[in-house]
Amino acid sequence: MLKVSENIYYVGASDKHLDLFESHFIVPNGMAYNSYVILDEKIAVMDSIDEKLGDEWLKNVKEVLKGRKPDYLVIQHMEPDHSANIFKLVDEYPDVTLVGGEMTFNMLSNFHRGKTFKNKLVIKEGDELSLGKHTLKFVFAPMVHWPEVFVSFEKSEGILFSADAFGKFGAFDYEEDWACEARRYYFGIVGKYGLQVQMLLKKAANLDIKMICPLHGPILKENLGYYLGLYDKWSKYEPEVDGVFIAYTSVYGHTKAVALEIVEKLKAKGCPKVSTCDLSREDMYEAVEDANKFGKIILGTTTYNMSIFPHMNEFLTALVERNWQNKKVGFIQNGSWAPVSGKLMKEKLANCKNLVFVEPMVNLVSSKSDANEKEIDALVEAMLK
Repeated sequence: MLKVSENIYYVGASDKHLDLFESHFIVPNGMAYNSYVILDEKIAVMDSIDEKLGDEWLKNVKEVLKGRKPDYLVIQHMEPDHSANIFKLVDEYPDVTLVGGEMTFNMLSNFHRGKTFKNKLVIKEGDELSLGKHTLKFVFAPMVHWPEVFVSFEKSEGILFSADAFGKFGAFDYEEDWACEARRYYFGIVGKYGLQVQMLLKKAANLDIKMICPLHGPILKENLGYYLGLYDKWSKYEPEVDGVFIAYTSVYGHTKAVALEIVEKLKAKGCPKVSTCDLSREDMYEAVEDANKFGKIILGTTTYNMSIFPHMNEFLTALVERNWQNKKVGFIQNGSWAPVSGKLMKEKLANCKNLVFVEPMVNLVSSKSDANEKEIDALVEAMLK
């Protein structure tokens, strides 16, 4: 088993065959489900893992325990990918004490109906649990990203067991740039709760954190300011990239052609970074990621059944649900007899905070006209201001 430190071990597992996380998010590199064991005078297991990997997890736990019995199972998050195997441990070690908040145990009874256990410890904000040399301090993090969530700070080594915070997509041993898949994970799953993440970061600022052990993705040991800084930026909905992101749908290619023409004109004018996404063909949550990463965005779509083309409508719904804000937004609309998609996109985004809608809108009627060329040039100039 992987040693996190002298007496702390990683006992999680990865599902490398998973296609969709939460039946929703594409995970080409699988998914890690992390769990840890702290060995001391008393032993704490930090969370369980996804049901499919329960046998592997219990085998890993037993390997680390070497015949000892766990005293505590700390349940930081009741989502089933972290709680499904609680009773696999309880069945094996009936005297183990389950540790969680009041809401944890309410959810436990709902997810595991009819299951019983002997011992529980109900904790509150700031409570501490001594294991001997190691002491866990519990810090509640409601709505990061479920209401019962708390994180655990191990005081002697400065290790933050961070629940789903600082997680990412991908198997535990898959090496890749952290920020890309962590950003897609954050904005896909946690993004709505920026205010709550800010509250957790303020609490974390009072802790001397030397290592972060999340429930998904790699253990973070170095340059923690980088990871904390990105979480701060993401949860404030601040752009990371000076450039323009163009998200479009196109039925017969005319809207796409204009979108790609705008790309070339932006580059010719010296735009530092331009990225595009065909929402009908590419990962929707890569697009959600880029829509948050960039400070400027152009949305292009056709009018469809007097509404917004379905994939663009889904994309805008995802942004609105995640409190998308602080952007400069331009529009391309298309329609063969009654183009209204631009107007409807604006209406859909009307309640988002701090959006600046850029004029002019590029108004296509079936295909690009000479008049559209002037609109395109004006939109490019407006986006670059």
